[in-house]
Amino acid sequence: MPNPSVAERAPLPRWARFPLAIGAGVLMGLGLAPYDLWYLAFTGYVVAIWLFQAAPRGVFAVGTGWAVGLGYFGFSLGWIIEPFFVDPSTIWMAPFALVGMAGGLALFWALAFWIAAHAPRRPLLALVLAWTGAELARAYVFTGFPWGMVSYMWSSVAPIQLASLLGPHGLNLATLATAAMFAAAIPRGGLRLLPAVLGVTSLLVLFGVGLILTPPYQDLSGRPVVRLIQPNAPQHEKWDPLKIPMFFDRQLRLTAGPPKDDFTEPQLVVWPETSVPHLLHRAGDALGLITHAAGSAQVVVGIQRAQDGNYYNSLALMDGTGALRQVYDKHHLVPFGEYMPAEAVFRRWNILGLASRAEGGYSAGPGPELLDLGPLGKALPLICYEAVFPQDVYRTPERPDFLLQITNDAWFGEWSGPYQHLEQARVRAIEQGLPMLRAANTGVSAVIDGAGRVLTELPLGRAGYVDAYLPPPLRLTLYSQFGDFPVLLLMFLSVLGFIRAVRVNSD
Repeated sequence: MPNPSVAERAPLPRWARFPLAIGAGVLMGLGLAPYDLWYLAFTGYVVAIWLFQAAPRGVFAVGTGWAVGLGYFGFSLGWIIEPFFVDPSTIWMAPFALVGMAGGLALFWALAFWIAAHAPRRPLLALVLAWTGAELARAYVFTGFPWGMVSYMWSSVAPIQLASLLGPHGLNLATLATAAMFAAAIPRGGLRLLPAVLGVTSLLVLFGVGLILTPPYQDLSGRPVVRLIQPNAPQHEKWDPLKIPMFFDRQLRLTAGPPKDDFTEPQLVVWPETSVPHLLHRAGDALGLITHAAGSAQVVVGIQRAQDGNYYNSLALMDGTGALRQVYDKHHLVPFGEYMPAEAVFRRWNILGLASRAEGGYSAGPGPELLDLGPLGKALPLICYEAVFPQDVYRTPERPDFLLQITNDAWFGEWSGPYQHLEQARVRAIEQGLPMLRAANTGVSAVIDGAGRVLTELPLGRAGYVDAYLPPPLRLTLYSQFGDFPVLLLMFLSVLGFIRAVRVNSD
């Protein structure tokens, strides 16, 4: 990769670096839903890497990387304050949560910029590799939080289809490498032709290969009919004792509603996360009413359950006779939202976050498992946050026929959070070449095909149901077979190369 020398780097006043870096991060955030302005986001990445070239010493590189991350995560995760407004007693935590989350995640990027600044040769190449490694670390360290990865800027255009080959982290690498070529083309003294040509070529390749990989629409005639239920229960009303019967009855009416748009009776009905207002062992009457409303259809509901003093955020599957066939317990929990890390320490200061139930929140289930839905095939259940993690989807014991997400996005408000969550669900479908059924309390509920296309949806903030054909699975993707291993191997070899280069340089 072209490497401008320090002498060629563009001069930049110290006072301008920090605001420019934050602004570049905000631009990058515009690539995520609901904005989907990939061209502005890509410009932001080019500016961020160009700013790195103008930061000749490690301390400035670290500050630049952290400021870019602060702008990006502070803007794109603005929805994170929404859960704290549900309970008046937690409102005071909202600004600390946003600043703490944005500043903490920005440290991953600051470390990447610091590593690149200390590379003995080819610092731009080092930055691309280190930034990719930082995004990998963000997906795994401390249970991981890969929300809003670099590659999601392509979610509305053709390059996102490369996730089926490279996965999100491989696409992160390709995206950052392309942006680095453009940044290398604009040092002090005018445009450099070779990196500019390489950058344009790389961008065209991303779009061209993405178009080639985009599968055609499938013929859905004769496929099973499914129904998604969206009760639209605002979070501040969802557990109000006076409102609970209203929302439950609404879901029963939606379940029993007539088929829409010339569809036949559904074979599967899906309710969203925590949609049954009783613990499982006390929900016999409620489950009977649901079964009666669903007729002969199988039903999936979100429900909480208790066992041996532990609470679980669960999904229950009932067959057409009302028999409880399978229960799945969510295994990838939200820190501070569903459980408290170091709970005893935080309790000392009466800080319980949003996980105030059962002395620290939910317990984790044993891990991914498949639901056997008979003629509909096998489904991989994902409860809310679990659809954010690529590694939770590809490490199942066998390939499912479709993905099934139930979620309560009422926590995310009505701004960007629900749309970003849907965006990431679409990427999971692309990575695996599998359709996804997505039932969300307040929206967006959707049927997604294996190419990540939303075939039908219920808009945010609307109660209702949607009937649709269940798409068949697409091809077995490269990413579904190898996961993140190729990128992890590349990162390992890069570290070895970096260590060797440092030793040779010191000799």
